[in-house]
Amino acid sequence: MFGDFIPLFVMIALAMGLALTLLAAATYLGPDRPSGTKTMPYESGMDPVGSAHERYSIKFYLVAMIFIVFDVEVVFMWPWAASFHSFIESGAGLGVTAVVGLFGLILLVGLLYDIQKGGLDFE
Repeated sequence: MFGDFIPLFVMIALAMGLALTLLAAATYLGPDRPSGTKTMPYESGMDPVGSAHERYSIKFYLVAMIFIVFDVEVVFMWPWAASFHSFIESGAGLGVTAVVGLFGLILLVGLLYDIQKGGLDFE
């Protein structure tokens, strides 16, 4: 059974070996001449202003949560909608619809939480 996968494992081992060999070669053979200019943070050719460890606004995370809610919903609901007719024919339509409804309800709870926290209030 696993004999069919031997070429895949050999290819993965060769790719990892080549990647590690090239990284080691670059580390040991490449030039290493650090300077003050090279080690400075680069910000569009301008001197950095302020700390690099500033906190993001909570709005950033709320917008990301909206994206994840709708992205996950589309990824799981599209195949269900595409094969809904076959579920109806097989007699499993009501059970599958209930499971997808529960999934949609869980995502709706996440969306309502996001709306409550002001994730859709753009200023």
